Amino acid sequence: MLKSDQQLIAECLAGQTHVFGDLVLRYQDRLYNMLINVLGSGEDARDVAQEAFVSAFQKLHTFKGQSAFYSWLFRIAMNSAVSRQRKRNHIPVSIEALRSQTGLEPTDQHPDNHPSYSMESAERQAAVQAALADLPEEFRKVLVLKEMDELRYEEIAAIVGCPIGTVRSRIHRARAELRNRLAPLLHEPAEK
Repeated sequence: MLKSDQQLIAECLAGQTHVFGDLVLRYQDRLYNMLINVLGSGEDARDVAQEAFVSAFQKLHTFKGQSAFYSWLFRIAMNSAVSRQRKRNHIPVSIEALRSQTGLEPTDQHPDNHPSYSMESAERQAAVQAALADLPEEFRKVLVLKEMDELRYEEIAAIVGCPIGTVRSRIHRARAELRNRLAPLLHEPAEK
């Protein structure tokens, strides 16, 4: 019989550190596949997954069990992936060297610094808020609890007082409705 994550964690914390390998085997493929989608590179995904498992092992004593182990590991991996992307995108360049090489005054080409960016961003946020507000209450509530409060399906079911299957169905329908309402903003055709 397979041991639960909690049993493996308890054994690991009790000194049987080799059982952490069972957690690695249980989640390495799932974490790796998620990281490939985030990072777009198998090599980076392997590196970040390894960093996440090492970090999780080192911080295992801080895991309180309030969420699933994979959720906790996922957050560690995402933080590591974001840090990796940030480091990769930050390439120090001397402005003086750039000016002398090209003879031009350097400009910041990052889209966030374009004059229209903040206005477009505010418009997108307003459109999302309006589309969310237009959703029926039963869909809006579960979507906010899932996406913004990051609650698990079980927690949402307890809050709204309906079965988990109903929660899943409502979240699915809410996402589809939101996608349809935001299709023009996303430059995608609306689903029928």
